[in-house]
Amino acid sequence: MQEDSVSPAAASEHAEGNAPGLQRIEDGSVVSNEHTVKWRIYTDNGREFFQKRQLDEAEKLFQAALLEAKEGFGLRDPHVASALNNLAEFYRLKKEYEKAELLYLEAIEILEESFGSDDIRVGTAVHSLGICYHLQLKLAQAQTCYERALKIEGRVMGIGHPEYAGTMYLLAKVLSLQGKRKNAECLAEESIRILEEAGLGDSPTCIQRMKYLSRELIKSKRFADAEIWQRKILHVLELSKGWDSLDTAIAAELLSLNLEAMDKLKESEELLERCLAVKKKVLPEDHLQVALTLVHLARITLHKVLNDLENANSDVTAYYLAKAKQLSNDSIRIAEGKLNCSRKDQNKINSTSTTDTDKIAATAILLQALNVFGFIDVTAKRLLGQG
Repeated sequence: MQEDSVSPAAASEHAEGNAPGLQRIEDGSVVSNEHTVKWRIYTDNGREFFQKRQLDEAEKLFQAALLEAKEGFGLRDPHVASALNNLAEFYRLKKEYEKAELLYLEAIEILEESFGSDDIRVGTAVHSLGICYHLQLKLAQAQTCYERALKIEGRVMGIGHPEYAGTMYLLAKVLSLQGKRKNAECLAEESIRILEEAGLGDSPTCIQRMKYLSRELIKSKRFADAEIWQRKILHVLELSKGWDSLDTAIAAELLSLNLEAMDKLKESEELLERCLAVKKKVLPEDHLQVALTLVHLARITLHKVLNDLENANSDVTAYYLAKAKQLSNDSIRIAEGKLNCSRKDQNKINSTSTTDTDKIAATAILLQALNVFGFIDVTAKRLLGQG
């Protein structure tokens, strides 16, 4: 939840799965009077009830704010547009998208009548409508909204403004979902460049966008280009958080997996070993993040063996197979331990020690580790056959 008004850049984070907040259009063009006070009280109280997850009460208050605006200022007044936007945001955060969509459209119509179609307040509302479409995967409509918002923001704020970059990033995500990956990559890169030139290159928002771009490049099998961005992310995190940070270790791990895909196995293995040391230092040794790195290390160790199967000394190969087997066994032990705890938790009332997300992650890691273990057995049999 945001304390007061939410900017377009902040609102854009809703489409990225971040913490929700209620948007509120406030500007000096609306003349204050007694009705504004009631409108504000209803809106602020509605936000407070929403924060407490008392949704029925919050909905009634947002509806009362809308009614007060209509009765006090007329049906086509900007107060009404602001109240419509607040109620639309409430429904969007409740995932009642059809209700939200209609309210956004009505608010946009009023704002256009009041301020013109190219006003920044219209751009803000169109941006929010784009998020609503985006979350429903109505991609063509989302694209249209983001492109219109981008045009307005560029004219009013300038093409170097972080909020302009935020809309550009969301447009990139929509284009990617439509299969227009090359255009999406270009827009994502441009949004990062704008943040860097604004002095925000080491911000969490910029790092998030660099991670997104690297994933998109990997999907396009542009591994070398992805490597450049992954190294940049790692460099920023090393400087800001140091190596003994889980965020830095995870970034290094993602780089190592890309390096593995490019057969740069030595550096990949070195990075993973360093990641494992950090994770064991900052996390419990039975944490799923530790299990994940263990299975990656097991796979890379096996990968190295398979790459040099014809030339390697059988004793050396057997050593590395044993190492890979131990790594995968350790990963299996941790994942199974989490799943066993989950089964025990089911017998306890109100137990929350193992979440559904943990269970899904543990299952995925277990399957990866068992897969690697199976390949190790197959490779060992081939070696015995050679012997």
